[in-house]
Amino acid sequence: MSGSDNTVNTVLGPVPADELGVVSVHEALLTVLPGAEHAFDITVDRSEIFEILATKLRDFRAHGGGTIVDSAGMFHGRDVRLYETLSRATGVHIVASTGQGPEELLGGYFLTPQTNPPTPWPADRFADLFSREITEGMVVPRVERRGRAGLVATTASPEGMTATDESLFRGAARAAAGTGVPASLRFGKDAVHDLEVALAEQLPAGRIVVGGLDRRDAVAAGAPAEVARRGAYVALDHVGTEDGTHIADAERAALVTDLVAAGFGDRILLSSNATGVAKGHPGNETPYSYVITDFVPLLHARGVGDEDVRRILVDNPSALLSVR
Repeated sequence: MSGSDNTVNTVLGPVPADELGVVSVHEALLTVLPGAEHAFDITVDRSEIFEILATKLRDFRAHGGGTIVDSAGMFHGRDVRLYETLSRATGVHIVASTGQGPEELLGGYFLTPQTNPPTPWPADRFADLFSREITEGMVVPRVERRGRAGLVATTASPEGMTATDESLFRGAARAAAGTGVPASLRFGKDAVHDLEVALAEQLPAGRIVVGGLDRRDAVAAGAPAEVARRGAYVALDHVGTEDGTHIADAERAALVTDLVAAGFGDRILLSSNATGVAKGHPGNETPYSYVITDFVPLLHARGVGDEDVRRILVDNPSALLSVR
């Protein structure tokens, strides 16, 4: 197991959890649709990408931000060396993630490995893959391993968890339980069901964050309170987005207020699911600083005090990300 009760795995090594400051737990730095880097009409200019991301991270820091969690997992453009350089240049801690999903975004190798007959990977193989990225370092193509992953992130298919998604969730939960980092689960159709899959692997609820709980379907089903009641963290992670899928910020602020009033202030996490640079797919251009600059005032207007805001932005993510 890496670290201890009070350290977090960042791309530059273990950092004391109480030094993270304000944390955005579900963001993305560089996201590349698998294969897009080979398309004739897409350029991947590393210096340009660095400058764009450095500007956005400096803005986050200037508004009081301390740590960005890149929760995109393994195969969506993750660039550990770039993240190391960005962290040094901007002073923002960066926590990177291992993990994969949903099934439709997995490479064929993970769906039909060399078995006869071909079968999807079992949970144990996913668990081993993810665990090595946490204990030995994240794979850098054609180079080596660098920097330990700080969490395991996985996603279920939106129409509902598939058999392969279930293997991913169980593997993620086993890797988290075995290494001491948390698991980040983006549910498919039923948040509570997908959380229960991870809990069945004996991963304590307090080591799990369920993302996407500001989706309209999740809110209508009462999922945020149900997830919090089970002891897992509730991520309202599309702050700044209002569309057919997600509730608006005014509704998010009301939801946070209700959760705090219900005694779940220690289970709430906020972020924007922003993409710093997106290649091959539309990005979410919400600034990383948006939660601080635009959403916190909405919470204050509803009577959420400084102590609860600090708990949500600083204390909760620090507790979640600490290696245990």
